[in-house]
Amino acid sequence: MKSYKWKFVAAAAMVVALLAGCSSASGSGDKKVTLAYVAWDSEIASTHVVKEVLEQKLDYEVELMQVDAGPMWAGVSDGSADAMVAAWLPSTHASYVEKYDGQYDDLGPNLEGTKVGLVVPQYMEINSIEELNDAVGETLDYTIVGIEPGAGIMMATEKVLDEYGLRDKWTLLESSSAAMTQELQKAYDNQEPVIVTGWTPHWKFAKMDLKYLEDPKNVYGGDEQIHTIARKGLNNDQPEAYAFLDKFNWTPDDMAAVMIQIQEGKSPEEAAKAWVEENADKVDAWLQ
Repeated sequence: MKSYKWKFVAAAAMVVALLAGCSSASGSGDKKVTLAYVAWDSEIASTHVVKEVLEQKLDYEVELMQVDAGPMWAGVSDGSADAMVAAWLPSTHASYVEKYDGQYDDLGPNLEGTKVGLVVPQYMEINSIEELNDAVGETLDYTIVGIEPGAGIMMATEKVLDEYGLRDKWTLLESSSAAMTQELQKAYDNQEPVIVTGWTPHWKFAKMDLKYLEDPKNVYGGDEQIHTIARKGLNNDQPEAYAFLDKFNWTPDDMAAVMIQIQEGKSPEEAAKAWVEENADKVDAWLQ
């Protein structure tokens, strides 16, 4: 009987210890947020600034989930990611808005005045997509240098090929944001013709003299905004993080400052930390 009693006490102690351990683990994970983002220079900058504020000012543990645009929207919509600050609306990510309608919280724009389209160096003597004729095409090997497949700008450019009658000869080359800018920089340095899928804000416009080709058919749409999107229920689970994400808002110049530092050799973490330290008033306003 005594042996049984001691076994019971030991078992009870083990349960208490396990519960305490679970409680401790749950407590340590209470302030944890997963941010999804695409590997565009603009979104690398904004996501790392948000991560820096969450970690250093609000004491959150932040996990970054780098994916393509489709999985980014899917992740926030199905709850496997908590939020993103990388939704280009109303045109670039229109297909994802339609697909996942009602499955996420749109916290509104965090940056206004964006633009997407086809970009060429100023030294090229064309100004409109309608001027992409055979003479121009031959100098470019009938190739438009794109980014990741599935990105909104890539889907829009596929429509451009159809709307402007370019499909039979022109190819949209799938690559990545980094590969696209490398190809652009290489051609620019050699004063060679090149055409890429581009967007602003982006550091390339500060480093090179570039222009958008006019889009008279308005396939790319007009100026856009970048929105913050959160998963359903985040406002209840992580109200402090949600409140900050809801207030996060900055300018194209703010974003460009971070992007240029990264392009010049700083890590995204270093560039974000420096910007947050240098813009304390703006950060404080996000946290009030």
